[in-house]
Amino acid sequence: MAARIDDAALTERGLDAPGDPIGGRVLLLACGALAREVLAVIKINRLSHMDLTCLPANLHLYPEKITERVREAVLEHRDHYRQIFVLYADCGTGGMLQKECEALGVKMLAGPHCYSFFEGNETFAAHDDEITAFYLTDFLVRQFEAFFWKPMGLDRHPELLPMYFGNYEKLVYQAQTDDNTLKELAKTYADRLGLAYEYRFTGYGDLAKSLRDFS
Repeated sequence: MAARIDDAALTERGLDAPGDPIGGRVLLLACGALAREVLAVIKINRLSHMDLTCLPANLHLYPEKITERVREAVLEHRDHYRQIFVLYADCGTGGMLQKECEALGVKMLAGPHCYSFFEGNETFAAHDDEITAFYLTDFLVRQFEAFFWKPMGLDRHPELLPMYFGNYEKLVYQAQTDDNTLKELAKTYADRLGLAYEYRFTGYGDLAKSLRDFS
């Protein structure tokens, strides 16, 4: 199941793996925004001993809730797996998620957020304009309307655009796949936001390396 990639598996809830209390299975506990990418890495690297379960992607709109939801999920699943790997970076939790994972005895992804580990944390840290860049991944390009435009009320009140995006200078699309449709969509969103556009093909970055190392 873990190696199969299809749209039916990629709901916001993600995959609920039953687990195997016998043997050496590993549970990947991930943000729903990473589901497609995690499944791709599992398939490419033949990590068939790994199962995936996802928390809702929109938790990123409420980072204060991430730590508690991760804790609940680890406690729910830990008796059924040899190891659990938390596929969140800090993600706005102010270090709280790292402290909770240490207390629970589980590992998590390194880095401040997914934009960093997709590009590679060292490479991302070398950018001197990160603070003025608005980042999109494949998932966020696909979900731009639902994840940003509508929740921010910009579909109803476009006059709020300068308040939300006035301090940004460019939109950076970090592409995990080479998809011309997504490239065009990302450029359209940059134009809509009044930002310069930059395309970076990152692939799966440190996400792929971390899964291989953890396996």
